[in-house]
Amino acid sequence: MTTICGLPSLAVEEHMRQVMPGEMTQEQLATGFARAAWSTLIEPGDRVAGRFIGLFGPERALQFLIDHFRADEIVKECDESVELESDAAQFEEDLAEGITRWLPKLNSGDALNAVAHAAKLGAFLVTPEQELWPAGLNDLGMHAPLVLWGRGQYSALRSFENSLAVVGARASTGYGEHVTMETVSAIAESGVSIVSGAAYGIDGMAHRSALAVGGTTMAFLAGGVDRFYPSGHDALLGRIMESGVVLAEAPCGYAPTKWRFLLRNRLIAASSQATVVMEAGWRSGSLNTANHAATLGRPLGVVPGPVTSAASAGCHRLLREYDAVCVTTASEMLELLPGQPPALSESERAETAE
Repeated sequence: MTTICGLPSLAVEEHMRQVMPGEMTQEQLATGFARAAWSTLIEPGDRVAGRFIGLFGPERALQFLIDHFRADEIVKECDESVELESDAAQFEEDLAEGITRWLPKLNSGDALNAVAHAAKLGAFLVTPEQELWPAGLNDLGMHAPLVLWGRGQYSALRSFENSLAVVGARASTGYGEHVTMETVSAIAESGVSIVSGAAYGIDGMAHRSALAVGGTTMAFLAGGVDRFYPSGHDALLGRIMESGVVLAEAPCGYAPTKWRFLLRNRLIAASSQATVVMEAGWRSGSLNTANHAATLGRPLGVVPGPVTSAASAGCHRLLREYDAVCVTTASEMLELLPGQPPALSESERAETAE
């Protein structure tokens, strides 16, 4: 009997065909299942797992764990073309620590249950091998997600090719929400998709503003796609699913945690062509998203606020400490995106109006 990761291949393929859209070969289904299994073993952004899987592929790397290979044995299996000489000892040490973390969670049955749960929910799985994988995520290198679990419109994944991340404070003010509503509505009407994190405050306003004009919006969650968070946005996330997509790195059943929220932010920044921070306090989590965008070399726009407003202190900090662009209109935000025409100046806008 042929097996995939220790399980009967027919059982695995039956479940995987329910969550991987399109015509999939047995090899693609096996790779997808191995990635799904890895998502049950590791925390998002695990650098060691990213490198390990990058070296051997998800299936072979998982098989090493199933066969209880030691770190030194795995390093010896590296192809001669792989250059590990300079840090082989460090990689072996990191891998040994990683194996210690992953092995207690290793259960192929858990991976199959995660896939079955997703199938019952109507969720889908997307991997880097698939055409609609958001290509920007690959720029995260060893910190890139191994897989994404999604709910909604699978075809909406193509919208990441022309998208803008809009983030901001949960404790938003009327000023921040007004600017978000005005600018995001115009941006979404222009055909640019909006990416955010579905949180209260600016995130929620960004999603609602895009939906209000018939635009496409995508939301990244910190937990599984079966656990909408915050619960007060259940209806909003349901609306997003009707035309867009809700995505998560963690499999169904996983709860959002502070650490997962921070790591979720890197997906928002990497999947989009540019990021705009609408409103943010001095210690806002939005600064974390902005930092990821800056690190990746993505254009970063920031909306200024009243100098007396603590809710905009983080925005002013970004303008002072980062290579951020001050943006105040939808056209200036669109200018951040590649291939977009430059925003009109005040005099040019006046001439156009005449």
